[in-house]
Amino acid sequence: MIPDLGRYATEVLSAYAVSLVLLAGLSVWYWLRARAVRAQLDQIEQRQERNE
Repeated sequence: MIPDLGRYATEVLSAYAVSLVLLAGLSVWYWLRARAVRAQLDQIEQRQERNE
């Protein structure tokens, strides 16, 4: 069931596509950043364990 978008179909569909691409990009960026922060925290914890 696809709605009839009329003469603005191209604009509406391209807006949806851009939004989905941006959301996917942000999700990947946050996931990569979380991995980097987790790795940094692991390094800090290992250094603290060696110093004790």
